[in-house]
Amino acid sequence: MAEKTTVCIAGGGPAGAVLGLLLARSGVDVVVLEKHADFHRDFRGDTVHPATLQILDELGLVEKFHALPHQKVSTIGVVQQGKRIDIADFRRLKVRYPYMAFVPQWDFLDLITAEAKRYPGFRLLMNTEALGVVRDEDGRVAGLRVRGPEGERQIRSTLVVAADGRHSVIRRDAGFVPTLIGRSLDVIFFRISRRDTDPDEGICVRIGNGKIFGATDRRTYWQMSYETSTGGMEKVRVEGLDKFRADLCELVPFLADRAHEVFSLDQLSPLEARIDRLERWHEPGLLFIGDAAHAMSPVAGFGVNLAVQDAVATSNILTAELLRAQEGRIFDDDLLARVRRRRKRAVALSQGLQRATQKFGIDAALDGSGAPPAPKVFEKLGVAQWLMSRVIGLGFRPEHVRTQEKAPEGTVR
Repeated sequence: MAEKTTVCIAGGGPAGAVLGLLLARSGVDVVVLEKHADFHRDFRGDTVHPATLQILDELGLVEKFHALPHQKVSTIGVVQQGKRIDIADFRRLKVRYPYMAFVPQWDFLDLITAEAKRYPGFRLLMNTEALGVVRDEDGRVAGLRVRGPEGERQIRSTLVVAADGRHSVIRRDAGFVPTLIGRSLDVIFFRISRRDTDPDEGICVRIGNGKIFGATDRRTYWQMSYETSTGGMEKVRVEGLDKFRADLCELVPFLADRAHEVFSLDQLSPLEARIDRLERWHEPGLLFIGDAAHAMSPVAGFGVNLAVQDAVATSNILTAELLRAQEGRIFDDDLLARVRRRRKRAVALSQGLQRATQKFGIDAALDGSGAPPAPKVFEKLGVAQWLMSRVIGLGFRPEHVRTQEKAPEGTVR
């Protein structure tokens, strides 16, 4: 006999985990599926923006978050011809948390799911992979086929939420095809050790001679990125690591004495920075959020924070109806369209900004046609820096938690 719940969420990343917590704290029965045994994956999005910190505050989790090993960064800069220009400074925003926090994503997800487990209606199934949707006799999505340690089975639910990322299995199984927005870009991630004598750069992008390296200070190491056109990893493989290390030393000279730490291609982790989105986010019984609905590039670190805001909007719109369905009423599938209507403009504007950054900044730098002019605007016009700080830090439509907590029995908050 199939297992039953009110909401079944495919994917235990930021979108799925936060939505699971929000629903459970309001009394909705929810199952979250995570296909891996833990959340430990390297080079996942780990930027937590001011808007997301505000959401954690509204959930009463911001102190626990700040107790995690983390780093605060207040500015984002670009270095060209040896000169740094800050394109964003979050200290200019009138917000409670005027910085981006860097925390390993596995720590963030452990915090969210540990909080969610306080509520009796929440279940997190690790090592359990979503295989595809289950439909009822009318064709409505009525659950998921899953594979876990005990084999394959079905989980029946009133609503399925696909939060299983840019390569969504549920999206493919249900026949949804995203539209590519612009041209793809390859980003290669790697690490190099950090020393106390290194410059205090926070987040910095270095541009020169047709190359772009990004450096993010992670306290004990530098998380590096090498932006390149599609097929960049193969180019590195053909040209060899000596050329790659020489390019690194040229643009980031203070790392020259450690470039030898990159000694194997296995240390390089490529990502296809594809920007796409679904035109329709739902069908009866099924909703897509996060990267499953709209994949982002790494530019400005929008991905995690848009995913969290999708989760908050979904909870705000659907919780009351899900509670009614949990009591035996028929779920109103028409409400699913409201989630897309609420979030589509913020997503489209964020992706548009990423496309513009790629076209007028990254592509111009990579083809060697000269230093992209955009950073100079931030040097001359303070309003441009303030606007970019706001867009990156808060997004185009920040969400706030509107649902009420149904505290577990015996709990004092």
